[in-house]
Amino acid sequence: MSSNRRLKLIAGHLDQLSRTAVAKQNCADTSAESTPEAQHKNPGRHDILKWNGWGYSDSKFVIQKDGQAAFTGSRYILGGHTFPKLVDWFTKSCHSDVSITSSAQPLPDPSTLPSSQINQPFLDHVKTTGVQFSLDPHMRLFHGHGHTCHEIFELRHGMLHRIPDIVIWPSCHKDVEKIVQLAVEHNVCIIPFGGGTSVSSALECPVSERRMIVSLDMTEMKKILWVDGENLVAHIEAGIIGQELERQLNARGLCVGHEPDSLEFSSLGGWVATRASGMKKNIYGNIEDILVRVRMVTARGTVEKSCQVPRMSTGPDIHHFIMGSEGTLGVITEVSLRIRPLPECKVYGSIVFPTFDIGVACVREIAKQRCAPASIRLMDNEQFVFGQALKSEGGSYFKSFIDGLKAVYLTKFKGFDPHQLAVATLLFEGDKQTVASQQRKIYEIASQFRGIPGGEENGQRGYMLTFVIAYLRDLGFNHHFLAESFETSVPWDRVTDLCRNVKEGLKRKCADLGIKHPPLATCRVTQTYDAGACVYFYFGFNYHGLPNPLEMYDAVESAARDEVLANGGSLSHHHGVGKLRKKWLRQTVSDVGIEMLRGIKQAVDPQNIFGNGNLI
Repeated sequence: MSSNRRLKLIAGHLDQLSRTAVAKQNCADTSAESTPEAQHKNPGRHDILKWNGWGYSDSKFVIQKDGQAAFTGSRYILGGHTFPKLVDWFTKSCHSDVSITSSAQPLPDPSTLPSSQINQPFLDHVKTTGVQFSLDPHMRLFHGHGHTCHEIFELRHGMLHRIPDIVIWPSCHKDVEKIVQLAVEHNVCIIPFGGGTSVSSALECPVSERRMIVSLDMTEMKKILWVDGENLVAHIEAGIIGQELERQLNARGLCVGHEPDSLEFSSLGGWVATRASGMKKNIYGNIEDILVRVRMVTARGTVEKSCQVPRMSTGPDIHHFIMGSEGTLGVITEVSLRIRPLPECKVYGSIVFPTFDIGVACVREIAKQRCAPASIRLMDNEQFVFGQALKSEGGSYFKSFIDGLKAVYLTKFKGFDPHQLAVATLLFEGDKQTVASQQRKIYEIASQFRGIPGGEENGQRGYMLTFVIAYLRDLGFNHHFLAESFETSVPWDRVTDLCRNVKEGLKRKCADLGIKHPPLATCRVTQTYDAGACVYFYFGFNYHGLPNPLEMYDAVESAARDEVLANGGSLSHHHGVGKLRKKWLRQTVSDVGIEMLRGIKQAVDPQNIFGNGNLI
């Protein structure tokens, strides 16, 4: 071996040791600063987030005294704007009467919340660790739910069940090891908590659980431990929120590029635990494509690979036991991710198609030619109409395609029917030459399918709509409208049939149940692959006057999921299974597959310390 090569190897080894030492020192320093008072501190973002709805407390849709809808706060481009057409859309498309309200109950008095079931020896030992914790009833309530329609409805109506008995905030990997070890010693249940954005009931406490339940909130573990610019890898604590991760990396001229709809609120560890997907996966990949290495603390100890390399052929990949484990095997503490330099330019675009089916055919051809931009998403006509409703007074959030492209040109000369139009939003990222070439190629393909360019502004605003659409559900709750989203992946040749059949199935089930008005049923194609696509559905119905709205909602959602599976769709594309969908898991992975999962659980967690009840 040459002396130069030997020096490089030594330098690399010392660099790795240095990184490890820094990570350990960060943990040691944090523990050293802990005091008895700090143990009872309530860190986190609960004070700026809604306890019974989506997102920030200061951001929401409201109906003003003049009857127009507005969006509050200044965090989003919609903030401070009124929307003259939104109430009309809500009335006609959702069959709701905004004069009839269903107000949420206020934050419950602490004395009315379920009392903590304390394992005193465990709590006494936790106090000696210096790790922060809280027994505050409101803090426990905040950590006892995710964001399914079911959970939020119950919170709004005071239907409270089992909640965590204590919230603990570890500050480093060693803190997690201490807490898990104590949980094993004292037979305490642990439910990992990241951003709290679960839409699979994964964070609900099992009502049958009689042990003390710990909500292990990972959000104090939010440091980027090191960045390797040469190998383009970053090692990051799992509690960091996606938006903050990108902000810190962007300041160094780097990015991860993983951008789920919940980017503002979801955590890195949650992405790994649920096998998440991002809107820009065409360039950056899904979580399994960018994960290099992961550390997870189990009831039997820490599991991780021995080295950090791009690929290994050493039997079944333990990362695939961890990804998608949904907090049932352990808690993810640190993750190494592939990173990239920030793209030189970012350009939005949009295409208008005569029909959704034609749009699907075009998107399929783009996927076939492997020239898809960072993001391409196709909205059906119902979502197009909704976009028109978000035209603000004195300006347009989702600028009217009809206005921008001239209605006469589209309808008379092109023969487009406004009631059939579909719209694709595009995001291109990369160097200027690559982006320009990709734009030419995409619009050339679109023209073969009668697609008309809709402009950059429409594409940008349509893309940003993703981050605010969840706030509309809370507006619906205020006026007796239950709504939810669900997703699936499906082969290309079944996309249009699945979309049509699921929407028809939703309407048919609502009619069978005696729901007075037809539901809102809409979908979009959000991610594309060589062999198929991800389809994202939104549905909801007016439940005013119904005696058992949640039971009806559950029946409708179950019927929709059955229809998805019958049409060749997957149980989930990126939301995960949780407790909400686990009744379908056996038919999805087979009897033998379920036994494999049970075997892994038994080997890693025989006491069921991580007893959230997800998956199996």
